[in-house]
Amino acid sequence: MLTASASPGKVATPPKQKKVLVRRLSPDRSQQVRRAVQFAFLALNAWIGVQFILWVRFFESQGSSFYVERPSGVDGWLPIAGLMNLRYFVGTGKITEIHPSAMVLFCAFLVASLLIKKSFCSWLCPVGTLSEYLWKIGRKLMGRSLVLPRWLDWLLRSLKYLLLAFFVFIVFTMSTEALGGFLASPFGIVADVKMLNFFRHIGGVGIVVVAFLVVLSFFIQNAWCRFLCPYGALMGIVSTVSPVKIRRDDQACIDCGKCNKACPSHLPVDKLVQVRSVECTGCMECIAVCPAENALQLSLPPWPQSVVDRAAPQATQLRWQRRALKPQVVAAVLAVVFFGLIGLARATNHWYTNVSRLIYMDLVPNSDRYDH
Repeated sequence: MLTASASPGKVATPPKQKKVLVRRLSPDRSQQVRRAVQFAFLALNAWIGVQFILWVRFFESQGSSFYVERPSGVDGWLPIAGLMNLRYFVGTGKITEIHPSAMVLFCAFLVASLLIKKSFCSWLCPVGTLSEYLWKIGRKLMGRSLVLPRWLDWLLRSLKYLLLAFFVFIVFTMSTEALGGFLASPFGIVADVKMLNFFRHIGGVGIVVVAFLVVLSFFIQNAWCRFLCPYGALMGIVSTVSPVKIRRDDQACIDCGKCNKACPSHLPVDKLVQVRSVECTGCMECIAVCPAENALQLSLPPWPQSVVDRAAPQATQLRWQRRALKPQVVAAVLAVVFFGLIGLARATNHWYTNVSRLIYMDLVPNSDRYDH
C-alpha cells in the first residue's frame, strides 16, 4: 500500500491535538453586574445634571426660581480643572477653594484605573456607556460593526494621546501662581456653567460635530473613547501598572477564539497570556463569552508553579483560587474608591466650592462673556 511521504528537507509536524473543553460550572454574570453599575452611575449623573440646571436657573432668574444647592459632583465633568487642581496641590500642598471636587473625582478615577485596569471607562463613564450602547444598537441593526484597517486604527488611536499631551503640556508649563489665578478668575469659577451653555446654546458647527460622533459610534465600536478621549488615554496609561489584568490560562483554554471576537477594543485575547494593552478597559466581555472553566479571568497574577503543581488534577482551579476577581468584587472596589474619597473630601471640607451667592449672582448670568 502506498503512503504519502513528507517532501525532502521538510519534517512532518503532527497535527495539533484538540483540547478537551471543561465547561463552566456556573453562568457568567459579569455583564449583568457591569450594566447595573453603568446605569446606576448614569442615573446619578442625570440627577446631578437636573440639580445643576435648577441651580443655574436660580441665578439666571436673579433668585426668582426655586433654589437648590450646587451639586459638587458636576465637577466630574471638568477633568481639566481636576488636572489643574492636582497640579496646584502638588506644587503648593494646598487645595484650592474653586472646584476642589474636580480633583477629588479625578483622583478617584485614577485610583480605580490603578487598582482595576481601565475600569472607569467601561464601568462608570456615562459617555462610555452611551458610546457602548450606540455601537451595540448599530451592530444589531446592521449585523456587524465596521473594523478599520490596522494601520488606520493605530493612527486614529494616537489622536487621544496627542490631545492628552497637549493638555498636560499646557497645565504643567503654567506656574502655580498662574494656575491659582486662572481657577479663581471669573472664567474658572463658572467653567461648569460655560460647559452647560455649550450644550444649551450649541451652534451649527457643534451640532454637526456631535451628530458626526453619534453616527460614527453606530458604525465603529466606542469611536469617541477609542480615538478622541484624552481622559481615557490617561486612564489607560495609569492602568498599565495595575496588578489586575485579563489573564488567559493556556491549559484551560480551548483556542475557540470567542474572546477575540467579543473584545470591543479588538485585542488578540486568545493569543495572549495576559492583556497589557492600554486599550483594555476591563469590561470582561471576553470572559463573558468564554465557555471554558478558568480559561479567562480578570485577576491578580496566578499562584506560581512552586505553590501549585501544574501536573495536579485540580492545578488550573488552584492556580486562580483567590486570584480571580468576580464582577461583584470589581463593583465593590469601585464603590469604595468613589464614595470613600468623596467621604474623605467632605470630612476635611475639600468637596464644596467656596464661592458666595452674591458672586454667583453676578457671574452666572454673564458666564458667556468670560473668556480664558
